[in-house]
Amino acid sequence: MVAKIQALYKKSPVFIQNIFISAYGLHWKKRRLGGVFKKQVGEFKKRETFSKEQWKEYQTKELRKLLAHAYNTVPYYKTLYSECGFKAKDFNAFEIENLKELPYLEKDELRKFGITTLLSTNREKGSFLSSSGSTGTPVKVYFTKEAHQIWSAAYEARVRNWAGVDFKMKRGMIGGRRILPEANAKPPFYRKNYAEKQVYFSAYHLSPDTVGNYLKGIRENHLDYMVGYAMSNYLLADFIEKKGLQAPGLKAVLTSSEKLTQEMRDTMERVYKCKVFDGYSGVESCGLISENKDGELLFSPDTGIMEVIDENGKDIAYGETGEVIATGFLNYEQPLIRYRIGDRIKLSKDQKTKSGIEMPKIEEIEGRMEDLITAKDGRKMVRFHGLFVDIPKLMVAQLVQNSIDEYVINVVVEKGFSKNEEKEMKNRLCSQVGEISVKFNYLKEIPRNKNGKFRAVISNVEQ
Repeated sequence: MVAKIQALYKKSPVFIQNIFISAYGLHWKKRRLGGVFKKQVGEFKKRETFSKEQWKEYQTKELRKLLAHAYNTVPYYKTLYSECGFKAKDFNAFEIENLKELPYLEKDELRKFGITTLLSTNREKGSFLSSSGSTGTPVKVYFTKEAHQIWSAAYEARVRNWAGVDFKMKRGMIGGRRILPEANAKPPFYRKNYAEKQVYFSAYHLSPDTVGNYLKGIRENHLDYMVGYAMSNYLLADFIEKKGLQAPGLKAVLTSSEKLTQEMRDTMERVYKCKVFDGYSGVESCGLISENKDGELLFSPDTGIMEVIDENGKDIAYGETGEVIATGFLNYEQPLIRYRIGDRIKLSKDQKTKSGIEMPKIEEIEGRMEDLITAKDGRKMVRFHGLFVDIPKLMVAQLVQNSIDEYVINVVVEKGFSKNEEKEMKNRLCSQVGEISVKFNYLKEIPRNKNGKFRAVISNVEQ
C-alpha cells in the first residue's frame, strides 16, 4: 500500500502532492499534538523551576520505576540484568550513581533486538520510526501515540517556546523527507502541509540557481520561523546572502541534526534578522538539549539521565568533553537504558546560568558533523540516511564521494546481503544526486575517528 501511494505521489501534479502531504500532516498532527500533549506541555513548564535537589529526587524516582518495568516486562533486560546478578527488588532502592553497574546498550544491539526482545511484553499499539543514522545506519524505535505526545510536548516547551515560537505559527522545514523524488526535479522546491501551517523545503535541491524559488516559498507563505537540518538551513541563508537577495525577517531559526558552527549561526542571524537556537535530540527520545533565550544549551533532566564519560567509563569533569550515555524516561514500550547513542558533548565548566534554570549546562554539542556532498549540477546537500533504511542484512554503512560523479559505499553486512541490496542503494543515491558511478567496498569494520565515531558521509571534493 505504501509503495502504491508513493508511486501515485510521484506521478501527481504539485497541487495533488500538497494534498497528499497535508493528509499525512493531519495524521501526524493528531498523533503528536492530541491526547496528553497539552497537559504534558504544562508539566514540562512547571518542572523548569526545579532545584538541583528536586531534579535528583525526580530522576531517582523515575529511574527506579523504569528499571523495575524493564526487568519485569522487557526480555532483553530481564536476561541481561539477571546475568549481572540483579533481582527485581534491587531496583527499589537503586540510586543514579549505581547506573555504572549496569552494562551499556550498544547501537548494534538495538538494531538486532529492537523489534523483538527489546520491546515490552506489556506494550500498547504503536509503530516504528527510523533515526537519521548519523553514526552509520538508521535504527528503528517503537513509539505509541502517548509516548509521541509526551516527546512532542518536551519539544514544544523546551525548544519552540524557549525560542519564542509555538506549533500554531507558520514554519518552514528543511529535513530528510524526499518530497521531490527525482534529482532533476523542477520548481517549486517545496510542498505545503496545510494541516500544520508548514512549508516543507527539499534538502536535496539547494544551489545558487534554485535559491530564488526557496526564498519565494518563505515570502509567499509568510513564515514565522524555520526549523530543520543545521547545514541545509545555513546553505539556504548563505546562498541568499551571496546572491544579494533580501529575506523577510523571521522570529527564530531552530537547528538540529548537525553541528552548528559560529559561522553558520552568524550567517543565518544576519540573513533572517533573528536569533538561531541550537538543539540536540533524536528519534530515540533519550534526552533533549536545547538553547534558551540567554543562549544557554541545557539538558532537560525530565527526558532522561545523561551520563558523560571518558574512555574508561568514568564521569568527566565540568569543562571536559566526553561520550554521551543516555537513559530515556519517556518510552516504556522500548526502554533504552545506558544507550551508547554515539555522540559527544562538552560540559560547561561554569554550571551557573543567567536564566536561573538549574539544568545541566552544555558548552558544545560535538560529533554530529557530516561532509557536504556536491552534485554535478551544483546542488549541495547533507544527510544520506535514507540510502540505508530497511536494507536487509546491512549492519553499518558509509558514503564516500571521491569526485563529482564517483562514489564509494563502504558496508558491513551479514550473510545474505546480495546484489539486489546494492542495486537498491545505488538507485536511491542516483535519485538524490543524479547519474553517477557507485562502487561497493565490503569491510569487517569501518574505521572510526579518535572520538570513537566515523563520519557517515565523507566528501573528497573540494568545496
